[in-house]
Amino acid sequence: MTASHWTWTLVAQDAQFARAFHTCTPTRGKIYLYGGVRTGDSKEPPLGDVVIFDPEQKSLVNSSVPQVVSRRSHHDTVLLGERWLCVVGGWDGSQRLSSILSYDTETTERVTWTGEASSNPPVGLSSHTCTKISDNELCVVGREGGLRTQRRYSSVYTLRLNAGSKTYMYKEEESHTASRSGHSAVLLRSDTKHTKKVGYSLYVFGGRESSTVDVVGHWSRDKVQENTEPCPRLTEQLAQLLSSKGAKRTEPKGLRHHSCSVVGPFVVVFGGETLSRARDAVCNDLYVGDTRSSPMSWFQFPGFNPQHKRVGHRTCLLNDRLYLVGGFGADGKTLRPEICMLDISL
Repeated sequence: MTASHWTWTLVAQDAQFARAFHTCTPTRGKIYLYGGVRTGDSKEPPLGDVVIFDPEQKSLVNSSVPQVVSRRSHHDTVLLGERWLCVVGGWDGSQRLSSILSYDTETTERVTWTGEASSNPPVGLSSHTCTKISDNELCVVGREGGLRTQRRYSSVYTLRLNAGSKTYMYKEEESHTASRSGHSAVLLRSDTKHTKKVGYSLYVFGGRESSTVDVVGHWSRDKVQENTEPCPRLTEQLAQLLSSKGAKRTEPKGLRHHSCSVVGPFVVVFGGETLSRARDAVCNDLYVGDTRSSPMSWFQFPGFNPQHKRVGHRTCLLNDRLYLVGGFGADGKTLRPEICMLDISL
């Protein structure tokens, strides 16, 4: 088997999918797209709509009237209680934010949360990551700053939530990482060889010209609310792909604004912009991190179809399928209005 045995297969196409630097959240059999941009022009305001895609019907839900929330791009979203989209930070067209709002997928109600008096929020966040530890705690990693000033390192914040009172509190941690923007953060079971306690660690990579992976936090098993999406078919296909002749041991290096999804014991990274090239910088390579070994092993599978090059896109795991949603294409300017599915032929 060679790398040509994996591809992205078109599932649906619609003008409302044509967006980049949005979020893509699966819940209750649907995929919720929120915000993003229609153009690379920073003077154009971001989108503020929620678009719902039904993978089984391969169509939009209530496509004629998308729910308007608040304008956001370069933000991050986590799912609380299998119901609420919790939106953290992002760009609203005039400033970088650290504020929080929620969108109720049942009632379509939007609520802006209130920061507690003791909260120490970032100046502003964009192209950051927000990782769910539990419904009451998130870990935020990103190079914070306003329009004119940004720190030379990435701050790490614990974000505590109170869903009942719709309040939140930021606490800046003492640890920092190298300056990153457009990176990925994945919560994985800890490497027990290097940690004394069995639990979980947050691994951060990308967003800079380096293949270095930073570990920015550790949590005991009882602190983590693990929501594992069952994906036996896709897990088996990825395992066989890693054992194929097309597997090349290479770590993702110098990528930003790529996509990253955890599929069983694998970390799947696709596309993005490589910082090592000034021209033809948008990629269509697939990287798979294998956590079954310690430390994690990375494999690269080059992409051969330039139509699949993406930056500012998202991947989303739902019902044992990995979906590719939106993003800019090969030129970094033209939006792709498709939702595709990872297709691995064995």
